[in-house]
Amino acid sequence: MTDHDLVRGAGTRLRAAALALARVPLCVIGLPLVPLQLYAYPLVLVTVGVPMLLLFTALARRYLDVHRWWAGGVLGEEVARPYRVPANRGPMTRVRAIATDPQTWKELAFLPLNAVVGVACGVLPAALWLGGAFGFAAPLLWIAGADRVAYTAITTNTPGSFLLAPLVGLLHLAVAWWATPRVVRLHARFVRFFLARSQTEALTHRVRELADSRADTVDAQAAELRRIERDLHDGAQARLVALGMSLGMAEELLARDPEAARDLLVEARHSSSQALSELRDLVRGIHPPVLADRGLDGALRALALTTPLPVEVDLVLDGRPDAPVESAAYFAVAEALTNVAKHSGATSAWVRVRHENGRLGLMIGDNGRGGAEAAENGGLRGIERRLAAFDGTLGIASPVGGPTIVTMELPCALSSVKTSSSSGTA
Repeated sequence: MTDHDLVRGAGTRLRAAALALARVPLCVIGLPLVPLQLYAYPLVLVTVGVPMLLLFTALARRYLDVHRWWAGGVLGEEVARPYRVPANRGPMTRVRAIATDPQTWKELAFLPLNAVVGVACGVLPAALWLGGAFGFAAPLLWIAGADRVAYTAITTNTPGSFLLAPLVGLLHLAVAWWATPRVVRLHARFVRFFLARSQTEALTHRVRELADSRADTVDAQAAELRRIERDLHDGAQARLVALGMSLGMAEELLARDPEAARDLLVEARHSSSQALSELRDLVRGIHPPVLADRGLDGALRALALTTPLPVEVDLVLDGRPDAPVESAAYFAVAEALTNVAKHSGATSAWVRVRHENGRLGLMIGDNGRGGAEAAENGGLRGIERRLAAFDGTLGIASPVGGPTIVTMELPCALSSVKTSSSSGTA
């Protein structure tokens, strides 16, 4: 190890010790969150505890997110939020999810324990470095006469004890050099143990997510089949029945009243055209031909042209996703733009599509009034269910007053055909 490496390593460890000491107040200020949360639970019975519990729990989780972020930086890995997200976002459902989530009680135990562990892990490295510095400074102070009484008490005026303080200081520095990064990582592992899911909890959560996703997918497929059946029954089937009746009547009238038969044939031709148009619309709702022929780029541009407000499409892809993912992405964007046109009051919108790190990312934004949320049985909730079938996620940023940005991500691989376009529609 060169002198430069030694100096740089000492600087890194001193900085880590100083930051550990600076985190001591952060570890302590979380203690009031324990009684505040516990106090809110019995008050839930008289309603006033519901907003209190939601507020104090949200504050606690934001506070603990800071510890997750710090521990993730120290350990070089993400410490993800492990909370259950109820499908129904109502207040009582959220309270029930908080109260029955084991993570809630782990965090209530973590807060007082972290106050102790955080203080110990923050003070110990600083104390070792300060002890080493004092060991080397004490002889100089004694020689200068600045602290002769204190140094005399340490060395007890024995001839060999003049060197004792520097040796003890050197021992402190050696221990501080070795212990500082290990103490910091020990604290980070302690945080990860309490604030991240264990492997068993992660597997349980994953199984629950997959079960919920499968149930949502089955429900969505059943609803889609009912819609197709209804559209066929009320539309194309009814017209085809009328077409058959018109042809039968025309056949009977052909010999004795050719003019009436001709009118019925004209009506039958009109009915066949309408039935064909409805069948095409039905097929387009199942899987648009433009999506199969031109991919996501062409389909989104065609969709933008049919949206009743200007939509700018910015798409850069190194290939095409698999057909099921491509279809899910298309219909998710279609539903989002429908919501924009119906509810946002926007005058323009934009769609941005990228593929990075094995995930297809889609962003849909508008300049409307904002306030969008994934309400149960709403369009955004339907998008969330559609994406969940592919292990995708939906994010909504929609402050009151706007703008609204809906972010979607789908894990997928791409084919080798590159697609890149940017267009606007009026």
